Amino acid sequence: MRILVNERGAHRLLSRHLWVFQRDVLSGPDQPGLYPVYWGKRFLALALYNPQSDLAVRAFRFRPASDPQEALLENLKKALSRRLPALEREPEGGFRLAHAEGDFLPGLVVDYYAGHAVVQATAHAWEALLPQVAERLKLLAQSVLAKNDAKVRELEGLPLYVRPLLGQVPPRVAVREGRVRYVVDLEGGQKTGAYLDQRDNRILMEGFSGVRALDVFSYAGSFGLHLALGFKEVISVDSSGEALQRAEENARLNGLILKTVEANAFEFLRALEKAGERFDLIVLDPPAFAKGKKDLERAYRAYKEVNLRAIKLLKEGGHLATASCSHHLAEPLFYQMLTEAAADAHRVLRVVERRGQGWDHPVLLNHPETHYLKFALLEVL
Repeated sequence: MRILVNERGAHRLLSRHLWVFQRDVLSGPDQPGLYPVYWGKRFLALALYNPQSDLAVRAFRFRPASDPQEALLENLKKALSRRLPALEREPEGGFRLAHAEGDFLPGLVVDYYAGHAVVQATAHAWEALLPQVAERLKLLAQSVLAKNDAKVRELEGLPLYVRPLLGQVPPRVAVREGRVRYVVDLEGGQKTGAYLDQRDNRILMEGFSGVRALDVFSYAGSFGLHLALGFKEVISVDSSGEALQRAEENARLNGLILKTVEANAFEFLRALEKAGERFDLIVLDPPAFAKGKKDLERAYRAYKEVNLRAIKLLKEGGHLATASCSHHLAEPLFYQMLTEAAADAHRVLRVVERRGQGWDHPVLLNHPETHYLKFALLEVL
């Protein structure tokens, strides 16, 4: 059995993009699974395939293999071996062990939290392979949790559930990150429990000190904890009271103090500006305002608005650490937005560093969807 794609689908795979959509599939098996992809008689790739999904073809290898399943699991083995040195150095840390397309493991994410692994599978063909995935993780992790509750699974015709795959999964685990620790709710937290893609950017904040810092869209205080090591006052702002309770717990765990404010970020920033407040450093880590192309124009305005407000609140010599995790807001647009926000605020900003997602969230040049996180460290002159 094989998948046949049209010329447009073939061009995508020949350019080494990993995805072919249903509209470019000419024929394929009736059941999801792992299959070779052809353009006429020409072999193109091995792929995860689901005839029920709009994203029908997800390539994981561009050479034939006698056993596609073993070839896919070999990609997992390679991904784990690349992370092993980091786990040996920081066994109590948090790392991404498998980054889906970035590791030629489409639809599979595996995150590591201080000796425990959390798996999310969002492609149908992975469902039958989860026992093998857990087997390969048992040398690195005491337990493995399948946190398969992401709504996107419904597009694949998959059920939503959370259940252990291996060992005794603790409800909460403390993860060390730089000079702080934070607690992860493995079963109930966002994503796989936390946001590991910003780890290196959060640790970067430990190099700053001053009087006042503001952490906006703070979630469980991730940036704020690092800022509290060097600033006399740190305000963490989020719309979720539950997230802020976790931020306060994390602060107590580290013997630090965070002032938490449950508020709409846009309204809160406008209120601070009206009150004449000023800060030495502001972090903006908003959710993805653009989840699709149709959202881009509205999202651009939202990103500009929140950055404009933050820039106005900074002292001369202050720093703005600002991010976007919206893939559809590409890096050139991200910096264009920041340039326009600086101009409208009548401030001059110097780019101190251009950063992105951590090394354990690899980016494939041929598959731009793997590059989603933009992070700019800027100084107000």
